[in-house]
This record gives sequence, structure tokens and C-alpha cells, in this order.
Amino acid sequence: QVQLVESGGGPVQAGGSLRLSCSASGNYNSGLYDCMGWFRQPPGMPREAVAAIWRLNTGIYYADSVKGRFTISRDTAKNAVYLQMDSLKSEDTAIYYCSASALGCGLNSAVYPFWGQGTQVTVSS
Repeated sequence: QVQLVESGGGPVQAGGSLRLSCSASGNYNSGLYDCMGWFRQPPGMPREAVAAIWRLNTGIYYADSVKGRFTISRDTAKNAVYLQMDSLKSEDTAIYYCSASALGCGLNSAVYPFWGQGTQVTVSS
């Protein structure tokens, strides 16, 4: 079993920045889970993709809504993935989830069998 734990969420004013972290533990082999991603669920809305990254940083994907503002990165040695969020907007308010997959990569949540519990990000205008 793989455990994913997110951290770094909280309140922030519009235009500000936050950096989310996700640490993987348990029966986790960073060489096995080639892809890690971030998704979010705004209040009253379905979960949506934010960004994803291959293990060797050979492929990175962003949702159009966050391109140019968010940056995903990962440290394979630390079994961690990060999401740097800049120029935050009120519409970025959501619960942010970390995910891991050995089945593929990209912005389709269906390829991710493992999920964290989420961390709340609240952007005030």
C-alpha cells in the first residue's frame, strides 16, 4: 500500500504564492510509480486536473487554467512531488490532492490509483 501525504496548503491573498508538497511512503518504489500528479476540487465542483510529471522529468503536463502560474517538480530520491503556485486567484481555491501512478501519466484522473487526503488552499481577494 502506498501513502501520499500533502502539506503546505492554507489561506493566502490573491496574487500570493504557496508551495504544496507531497511525500510518498509505504510500499512505494519511486522507480515503479513513474508519474505523480496534482488534482484539485473546488467547492461544489468535480475534481479537476492541475499538473502531472514523469519520474525522470521527461514529461510535464499542465491544465490550461494554471499554465504560466504553477510549476510542478519532483525529487525522486525523496519520493516527493511539489507544486509551486504563484499569482494565485480566488478561483484556485480548492482541496488539492496528490496522486501517483504506474499506469501512465497525464491529466486524466483515471490513470491514478493512489491518492492523498488533500490539503485545503483558500485564496481571498
